[in-house]
Amino acid sequence: MAVSRLMIFVSSGGYEAAWQATSLGLTAAAMGDDVVYVFAFDALRALSRGTFGKPLTERESAAATRGTGLGAPVPSSMLTDSRQLGAKAIACDTTVKLCGLDPADLLKKKVLDEVTGLPDIWKLTTAARLLSF
Repeated sequence: MAVSRLMIFVSSGGYEAAWQATSLGLTAAAMGDDVVYVFAFDALRALSRGTFGKPLTERESAAATRGTGLGAPVPSSMLTDSRQLGAKAIACDTTVKLCGLDPADLLKKKVLDEVTGLPDIWKLTTAARLLSF
């Protein structure tokens, strides 16, 4: 079976969106698919601060507590695991700058695997499955 590409566009840094994005990305990567997370805005800022996937509301806190009780992994660990399986975490260079972040710093600290232009991200979407959170 041919490897397919999954592009996951993540703009929200809270628990629910992060859990959906990373659980699907980890599953796809474990099944041999090419996975690319494209981080933007709140998700990118949270990722840079190390708070990606932390609950933002009481509802998300309750869900995270239930997840812990179920033994479900947290979003940050699923992102790490999927990246260890070959998934990439990238962002648009303009979006990085709009967020007030330094592209070189994000790469040096391995927060992202690549900072690239929107045309390159657009090319990656060709024949890919697309998800947005």
